[in-house]
Amino acid sequence: METRTLETPEVDLVHDVAGPLPPADGRPPLLMIGQPMDASGFRALASHLTDRTVVTYDPRGLGRSVRHDGLDTSDPQVQAGDLHALVGALGAGPAEVFASSGGAVTGLAWVTMFPDDVVTLVAHEPPAICVLPDADTARRALARVDDAYAAKGWGAGMAGFMALTSWRGEYTDEFFAQPLPDPAMFGMPSEDDGSRDDPLLSHRADAIVAYELDIDALTAAPTRIVVGLGEESADQFPGRCAAALAALLGQEPTVFPSHHGGFSGESDPWPGQATAFAVRLREVLG
Repeated sequence: METRTLETPEVDLVHDVAGPLPPADGRPPLLMIGQPMDASGFRALASHLTDRTVVTYDPRGLGRSVRHDGLDTSDPQVQAGDLHALVGALGAGPAEVFASSGGAVTGLAWVTMFPDDVVTLVAHEPPAICVLPDADTARRALARVDDAYAAKGWGAGMAGFMALTSWRGEYTDEFFAQPLPDPAMFGMPSEDDGSRDDPLLSHRADAIVAYELDIDALTAAPTRIVVGLGEESADQFPGRCAAALAALLGQEPTVFPSHHGGFSGESDPWPGQATAFAVRLREVLG
């Protein structure tokens, strides 16, 4: 693996390239993008794809990618511009892309803005609230997490986030009637350390869930778009977003093994099924 840095006036974009460029087999490079996850989250999945060139990167302001624009927000359209520049710098033509969670929202923004950059986009469980039939209620549910984080800090916010994302089906009166769980239930600290800059829980991530998808542009793009969801998380918030998006694009969602982070390693803190996930991804990419 070779670690490279694409330096621009706004960000030093650090990325890892595993394999030759241009790829020796003539296939496009496979680029993996996440949010708020950096390149390290794809190590297990990439380890099962060593027969092709894989590129992972740290989005601006995360991991090793230092930003110089004075901002801390995670804007999918800004990150799409970063990815456009990155593919150009790689010099290997349009890419195949596996995108997870907020990275899938960025991937959809990328295809909207620069459709010729991406041959195939596999968008796995993008948290795009705008496509949900209960979008307003989902925003209200998310606001509970924001309030818990603002009032009590990381542990309370993350416990609330876990309650939000593990809820099955639409957010009902029952969901709002239940108090958010104690962080200790998940082995997380209840003490507030005073910080409010977590890339997932802070307002740095607002632009991701607020991003409005342009379905017409996505449908018209030459990119093959595959919307994926986890077999264990299909009726949870990101999985429901994926199913709704797939319907808008006139397709059935593609089922992957495990859960929202199902590509993580079997021995990782949130164990996934990276081996089976890689097999499924190969099938989907063809």
